[in-house]
Amino acid sequence: MTKSTKLEFTGERFTPECEREIWYEHYHRYAFAKNLVKDKLVLDVASGEGYGSFLLASSAKSVIGVDIDNNSIEHAKGKYNKGNLSYVQASALGLPFDDNHFDVIVSFETLEHLAQHQEMLAEFKRVLKTDGILIISTPDKKHYSDDTGFDNEFHVKELYKHEFKDLLDKHWSAQKWYAQGMAFHSIMQELDTKKLSYQSEILSDGVLIQNGDLIKPVYYVVIAAQKEENLPQSPQLHLFADKSQSVYGHYNAVIREHINYLNKYNKLNKGVQKLAKIPVLGRLIKNILK
Repeated sequence: MTKSTKLEFTGERFTPECEREIWYEHYHRYAFAKNLVKDKLVLDVASGEGYGSFLLASSAKSVIGVDIDNNSIEHAKGKYNKGNLSYVQASALGLPFDDNHFDVIVSFETLEHLAQHQEMLAEFKRVLKTDGILIISTPDKKHYSDDTGFDNEFHVKELYKHEFKDLLDKHWSAQKWYAQGMAFHSIMQELDTKKLSYQSEILSDGVLIQNGDLIKPVYYVVIAAQKEENLPQSPQLHLFADKSQSVYGHYNAVIREHINYLNKYNKLNKGVQKLAKIPVLGRLIKNILK
């Protein structure tokens, strides 16, 4: 890995300098996939800034990152150097590779940026070996958009779960589905234990539920294959944590900034109230605030 200038954050394309939940969501997907690509020929479609392909390359036999944006490709080439890693500019709808070539295709948060879903998956299937696997993610329109009222201007076509399932079923009959979303946890771990057992308590509308669903599926991550025997072994629950707990630092910085602006506002407001007691200035202030 070499030094490189930062790739500008557009509001959608993730970069490692991003903070808050987006950092956890994006890194988690690649950390999960890293354990499934050991000694495999991997294609990372929509590789973006390049950090994910670089992470996969620490486990895979070889990784090719593909992105339609040339600036991202040039940035990745300059920042991430590894003997088994390369980057190619190309569209997900026209991959410049031979049929039946890759063991694994990874494509996170790509589908919703295109309208040609069938064409993209058909192209994935073409370059994927018959016993290969696809690891793909996309937002659940219900929880990502409908429930929140959020309209992501960068998304062309989001899918509900059944639509995503119908789409995948046309190409891969064997699938393993994961729900992904941010959840706030307080964790208690027995010190010096070598084998972890698992128990959860979830507070839902004031009621404690033991070992229930931990999250709403804001995103779906799916491992797909043509046959069940081609699906890799993977854990039922996969956690990703930042031991530096950087989210606390960001939260505290935002709170301090908010308090600072609130104090400035209160100070200015007191000054305005004093000025408002002066008859001429008081009428002027009232007119301005109308």
